[in-house]
Amino acid sequence: MDDGRRCTVEAASARQLLAPDEPPPFRVERANGASPFVLTADHASRRLPRALGTLGVEEAELSRHIAWDIGVEALALALAERLDAFTIVQGYSRLAIDVNRPPGSPESIVTRSEYTAIPGNAGLSTQDVEARVRELFQPYHARIRAELDRREQLGRPAVLVALHSFTPSYAGSSRPWQLGVLYQRDTRLAHALLSLLAEQGDLVVGDNQPYSVSDETDYAIPVHGEQRGIAHVELELRQDLLLDAGQCQGWAERVAALLERAYTVVFPS
Repeated sequence: MDDGRRCTVEAASARQLLAPDEPPPFRVERANGASPFVLTADHASRRLPRALGTLGVEEAELSRHIAWDIGVEALALALAERLDAFTIVQGYSRLAIDVNRPPGSPESIVTRSEYTAIPGNAGLSTQDVEARVRELFQPYHARIRAELDRREQLGRPAVLVALHSFTPSYAGSSRPWQLGVLYQRDTRLAHALLSLLAEQGDLVVGDNQPYSVSDETDYAIPVHGEQRGIAHVELELRQDLLLDAGQCQGWAERVAALLERAYTVVFPS
């Protein structure tokens, strides 16, 4: 396991967000994994830095999707084991800062999420925003870049898989998809997966549903995938299918097999 704090860039005069005894901004599993897959879990945690308190949000709300992607950490760790894949898991809630949004974008540090106001994010100073970017956003992405750089230098393959989960309903509308396959410009891995899933025929699969990837609303895929020119995909699992360890293990087994088969389609030996 890597200590994410080692990658945190701090200036002596800057406002500090994380206390020395708080967890680092990310954790890494299978740092030397043999798999070509590099797994990311941007919204794995609901933890808030102690200095932010609860951001003025009730505990019941902090347990909801607005704070984290329920089940995605367990899914990511199970996939890491099955694939022997480098896996990085974000350590703090998207309500502090969303590491899958460009800093400065409207959804980077939200003052309202769905129907819930986030009072602690209103009226932030430039120093407040910079502290969240510096201590939570930058170290996480620096570690992803370092791994992808390392693989490039070693001539090792790298395939980025961004893992997320989504709610069964949103704004009163049910979401029928069990799994969503998301992509933007590079369709290689996504289309291979969609074809394999169509062959299986037992799932309702979203083709860029319930979300889609864009430069304005996403960071990991456009920056670490598209800008590098490496194959990539974002996978969204419905949260009611990831409620216990057995479900997460079952999905990990299925997704791992699909990824390995899709890899051979995209990169035939």
